[in-house]
Amino acid sequence: MGLDNPIKIILIIVVLLLLFGAKRLPEIGRSMGHSLREFKSATRGLGDDVKSGLEEDEVETEAAPPKAAQEDVKPSRSAPKRRAE
Repeated sequence: MGLDNPIKIILIIVVLLLLFGAKRLPEIGRSMGHSLREFKSATRGLGDDVKSGLEEDEVETEAAPPKAAQEDVKPSRSAPKRRAE
């Protein structure tokens, strides 16, 4: 069922030549190569974003003081209070 037989590969090439023509096949190959490179770079970027997002979450949870400690802190009188809009 695979492409282990050279006759199958030649048959596929002949069918592609008949369907698309000799001028269109290099264009199709070039555009597919460009698309695959773009897809690889996009997925590599997504993987980097996910990894950096996890690292940022870990840093935030380690650096944030507990909520009980935040509630005990009284605001200074010199800082003006802001109203929620």
